[in-house]
Amino acid sequence: MPLHLVRNDITKMRVDAIVNAANSSLLGGGGVDGCIYRAAGPELLQACKKLHGCETGQAKITAGYRLPCKYVIHAVGPRWQGGMRGEEEKLRSCYRASLKLAAEYQCETVAFPLISAGIYGYPKAEALRVAVTEIAAFLETAELTVYLVIFDRESYEIGAERFSEIAVYIDERYVDAHTETADRRLSRERLYEAKCSEAPLYETKAVAEISLEETLRRIGESFSEMLLRKIDESGMTDAQCYKKANIDRKLFSKIRKDKHYQPSKATAVAFALALELPLPELEELLEKAGFALSHASKFDLIVEYFVSQGNYNVFEINEALFAFDENPIGA
Repeated sequence: MPLHLVRNDITKMRVDAIVNAANSSLLGGGGVDGCIYRAAGPELLQACKKLHGCETGQAKITAGYRLPCKYVIHAVGPRWQGGMRGEEEKLRSCYRASLKLAAEYQCETVAFPLISAGIYGYPKAEALRVAVTEIAAFLETAELTVYLVIFDRESYEIGAERFSEIAVYIDERYVDAHTETADRRLSRERLYEAKCSEAPLYETKAVAEISLEETLRRIGESFSEMLLRKIDESGMTDAQCYKKANIDRKLFSKIRKDKHYQPSKATAVAFALALELPLPELEELLEKAGFALSHASKFDLIVEYFVSQGNYNVFEINEALFAFDENPIGA
């Protein structure tokens, strides 16, 4: 199941469980903690009194009461003390303990805030990195939909700072795409064609080894057929592929059953990343779905940047897309 990065008020999320960034007393506090207690009503405080607190890095669960969720998972994150006192491991433990509780209570959907990133002072960019990596690791073996809820604009802006290299990459290409003359565009396209004609010999050899019959068959492939063939060639299972792509199992099932299925561009990109296709093959798969990469799109430039760096991690790419206010891949 996928991981969604969203900007929302966590108390309004209609999910099976929301996670509360709680303090060790579990008796309410400021920030997200206070908002959840107010929205849940006095019953939540009475239930938490019976839990007798919670250690840092651990989590406990109660009903959701007046919230639009079944459960509240109370996770106690660490206070930031410079990063040398085990803060990261305690924060990671929070996410693992919370996800374990969600699974034990058969939750299908759960929403997290950025734990410890408020009044506890954990640097927001690092808190986001920890959250994404821990949730992504859990989702490799679990069928669960997770929402990481980023409420304030500051978190978004700090995330953007983390991707300064991507910002430069976008600036160097995005402006040109919107301002170049027809002559400059033609010159660039001719240069690209010239580079393509200088492809390494192993690529030519690989093409030569494909029979004429196979080549003709592939020309007529639909997106679904090409995707399934590439999954088989990769040696991955279906589950490994759709999880790595951050794609819902039900959506993958539709694609497998319908050879004429037309995916969104984000879905097509997600599978190309899961398969770790180089840019020419990524664009070939996109073409089968009726799309192409463009330097007039920040989404496309961010994807292109990561692929050119050899980084196919959908969750990391989604962090960057979120930071630049672009729609995420997969989910």
